Amino acid sequence: MAATGERTAVVLAGGVGARMGLDLPKQLIKLRGRTLLEHSIARFDAHPEVERVIVMMVPSHLDEARAIAAAYAKVSDVLPGADTRSGTSRAALAAVPDDDAAVLLHDAVRPLVDDRIISDCFAALRRFDAVDVAIPSADTVVVVTETDGAEVIDHIPDRAVLRRGQTPQGFRAGLLREAYARAFADPDFTATDDCGVVVRYAPDTSVAVVAGSERNIKVTEPTDVLLAERLLALSAETDVRSEISRSHL
Repeated sequence: MAATGERTAVVLAGGVGARMGLDLPKQLIKLRGRTLLEHSIARFDAHPEVERVIVMMVPSHLDEARAIAAAYAKVSDVLPGADTRSGTSRAALAAVPDDDAAVLLHDAVRPLVDDRIISDCFAALRRFDAVDVAIPSADTVVVVTETDGAEVIDHIPDRAVLRRGQTPQGFRAGLLREAYARAFADPDFTATDDCGVVVRYAPDTSVAVVAGSERNIKVTEPTDVLLAERLLALSAETDVRSEISRSHL
């Protein structure tokens, strides 16, 4: 059963940015005058197919998130995240009671997701119960094992079938809810991304893959901040040129 209900975007901002060495969550870093959180909310708020936006925020910074979200008409809830990504996703689903809702879960620290990706995810959810966003791997990936205290190559997968996952990831809400119920009932469950939960706990479900973008980067390390800032600048320049071109038609 494909997703046919309300189209909801969930912006996941529950991380604390330990690898950035900051005294605030990385989603509150400002680039070009706006926080990463605000950039991500704005992408979904402006998309014509998104009907509702939910923000999941670090509990200690809910007030900041609510102040940011107040400027966006489609944000219906700003809710506290859990200790894990999986727990945060499950908490977000509790705010989406319609099992047939189309839900996109997106990392707040991917501020450059574009309209085409969002549209492609919703289109895929009209045919499938789950969808991932991914790009081909430009690097050779090696699988290692340990021998005599050192890592050695076990095998090298065919790069042609490898993809690097991004977000958003999309689901029919009821399917993901059921998969998480099974996962949290499993004493051996370990945290993974949302598509990983579906692959393991709803194995009969086909997870469609739509093309991501090299620009849809995740800001994780300090160098990512510089790259994201430059990409946001290029995006703004492109928007200005497009507007000028339209005004001369």
